[in-house]
Amino acid sequence: GREPFKPSNYESLGYSRPARLLGIANRVYPKANLKSESENSKKWKVSVLTSDMPSAGTSSKVYIILYGDHGSSGPIFLDGEKGKLFQRGSEDVFTVHTGNIGRLYKIRIGHTNAGSCPAWHCEEVQLLNLFSGEQFSFPANRWLAWDQADGEISMELPVLHQGQPVLPVTVYEVHVTTGDLWNAGTEADVYISIYGEKGDTGSRLLRSQKPKKFLKGQTDIFLVEAVHLGHLYKIVIGHNGLGSGNGWYLDKVVIKDPVTDLDYTFLCHRWLDNGQDDGNIARGLTVTDWAAEKWKFQKGNTLQLYNRLTHGFICLYPDSSVDALGDKKNKYGLFNVIVKKGNISIFRSHQIPHLALALVNGYATGKSCCELCIHLQPNGCAILESARNPGHTVMFNLQGKEFVVHVKGVFHHGAIILLNTNRCQALTLRSDGVCSGAGQQQQESYWRVHKTGSGVCMFESVRNPGMYLKIKDGQCNGTGTGDEYCHFKIEKNWEAGSVSLESVRNKGIYVGLLPDGQTKPVINIGESNIFFYPQVIKFGWENPTETPAETNQEKKDFRESERPPRKEMRNPQVGECSLPSSDDWKVSVLTGSAGARANVTLWIYGDGGADGPITLGKENRKQLFLPRQEDEFQVKLKSIGNIYKIRIELSELLNKQSEWNIQRVTLQHVMSKKTLNFPANTWLSKSDDDRDFVCELPLVEAGKPIYPIILYRVYVYTGDLEQADTDSPVYLCIYGKRGDSGQRLLQKSGIPVKFLRGKVMKAVSLGKLQKVLLRCEANSKSQYWYCDKVIVREDENNSEYVFNCERWLPFMSGGVIHSEMELYPQGKF
Repeated sequence: GREPFKPSNYESLGYSRPARLLGIANRVYPKANLKSESENSKKWKVSVLTSDMPSAGTSSKVYIILYGDHGSSGPIFLDGEKGKLFQRGSEDVFTVHTGNIGRLYKIRIGHTNAGSCPAWHCEEVQLLNLFSGEQFSFPANRWLAWDQADGEISMELPVLHQGQPVLPVTVYEVHVTTGDLWNAGTEADVYISIYGEKGDTGSRLLRSQKPKKFLKGQTDIFLVEAVHLGHLYKIVIGHNGLGSGNGWYLDKVVIKDPVTDLDYTFLCHRWLDNGQDDGNIARGLTVTDWAAEKWKFQKGNTLQLYNRLTHGFICLYPDSSVDALGDKKNKYGLFNVIVKKGNISIFRSHQIPHLALALVNGYATGKSCCELCIHLQPNGCAILESARNPGHTVMFNLQGKEFVVHVKGVFHHGAIILLNTNRCQALTLRSDGVCSGAGQQQQESYWRVHKTGSGVCMFESVRNPGMYLKIKDGQCNGTGTGDEYCHFKIEKNWEAGSVSLESVRNKGIYVGLLPDGQTKPVINIGESNIFFYPQVIKFGWENPTETPAETNQEKKDFRESERPPRKEMRNPQVGECSLPSSDDWKVSVLTGSAGARANVTLWIYGDGGADGPITLGKENRKQLFLPRQEDEFQVKLKSIGNIYKIRIELSELLNKQSEWNIQRVTLQHVMSKKTLNFPANTWLSKSDDDRDFVCELPLVEAGKPIYPIILYRVYVYTGDLEQADTDSPVYLCIYGKRGDSGQRLLQKSGIPVKFLRGKVMKAVSLGKLQKVLLRCEANSKSQYWYCDKVIVREDENNSEYVFNCERWLPFMSGGVIHSEMELYPQGKF
């Protein structure tokens, strides 16, 4: 018969354990004369000390798992030839073989809870690498027993470096929601295993003090302690009930990470029941990356919903009938998004505003209002479920319930977009003109769209103005100047939700990606290396010759969705005239005694998000930022809540020796006339080492800043390895509860980084620090950098955050080179 789901299956058989850890497995060692990881010993001496307190010994079998940056040892049961092991006050010594796990960073030790006296009080675990002589000590001093302490029978212990853990021990909050269906609950024991880029938790029994768990429609909260796993990507969850009444309908699992303050959602919406669905009582669930897709469902967006099974779009007709057979130009296939809360929205017909997509008795139809839950799937599709009647989804037969979501207006003129290459990377342009699909989905990878004709666009780097994506002479890079070699036809892939960029000058030639992420002109042979997944950062306007007033007018003919917010602010001397809207703002910049011919970039932060980069006056720069002159700009800001700070950066100085004295920045809401003041009186320069080219300004009310300017002293330690230093540019961004500092240049090109002592970064107080992002722009392997750690000290309260790295940067993961890395704090001291 069917075996019940048991925790021992996870440990003893290595259930679903990846052979290598994501993001760490393919570590790059570009320097010469470094000892290969494969030479590390695979043989360890393990000493386990049992406490001397009463009843500390155990009758259970004890196991240990060692985790390193190349993988884990798997469970190793600590058996011996002598009689009883793990008795009160004893030390038991074993020799184990682990395989090549790389550099050790944590262990897990636990027992099987077997025998007459399974409870065990472990005092300490000691490891000795029998080849290198390296020793590790893991103080434990805790009970492993279901009826003692926290009720756990396993624990995780991190490696200590200079007395501090290399990774923090984290208590994850696991929120488990049982579906709101009849007989959805279970009385069985439920187990979970959580997987991240730094290993897994092993199988854990979900225990709580609540007498009734996993009831119909109920959300239960459990705590799972583990050494921090980094980014979570998968869970395996199941139960041990096989008899009648033990089936379970799991709706979803949400895991809250207190270190990064991130929530990870794992959707299920299926039975775990040997008598229902496919009969499985355990399921592997991948994380639903709502954060990456929620931009599509913002208020005001216009969508098309493509059904892969019918090869058509959902259409809502005047008689309230609905089908999924429409073509891409069907005017009844457009829906405006009305956001209610979270992932719940109303999809109102663009053509028939009094009707919305709805579900009645399980069938799709048109009604005046119907709230739908958006459930994103691992393949990028969306399932639309009734918020009022869970389990009822928009579908056109048993298989046709997944829809590819297409947003109208992605490639409008002036839009700022990302061209994502996968879930976490995007097409990016370096300052030397090299393009890569391995960039981070951040400001460095933003592109400004210049629409030149129907379905034809140019892409200009926001970070490097004047540099365009181009295909010429067998090369694909970002050295274009805006000529015909920079024109690309947008070819949409409705099935995948992606686009391909075909050169207008070289028909049949596309922007493609090599295995290392570099761009190259290729022909379309049906492979995915020409697919890009656009994401709008800021919408543009439909017609390059229109003013915003024209763009906002109602159009009777079928066009792409009008949404005119624009990132580039213009000086009012250009003479545009439009009616103000609720997102219109005026920005005034007062220059002091020294002006500058410069491109200036602005970021604006509110308690609901941030907006930027916003380029100030690119088209009028000869007239701007003159001494004693106040320049005004118009901009449309997305809703970011109450504004509390701004950041200004010199993105380009036309005269490299010039400096800029900025006195004040003022923001005024055009409709309400509410004015926000940001006094500055500071100098910005890109040539003077004593001055910065970035400044942050807090909102000042009643003469006082609402948050103080903090001096963050950054100490960067390079590892003690041969050729570990670099003379490539190094950047750092600090993230806290109140936003981020922006990427700051720590080290200019041409000066080797050995040890950076106390680099001062001024920023509006970020609150409790959550992480830092390091970036090293190395052009060759000989310029890679080995970072040992980063320490950030706050001058105001003399607190210190330690971010261990111990990695080469750039590094390789999944065959792609990454120039950026996020580090999380090991503690605040």
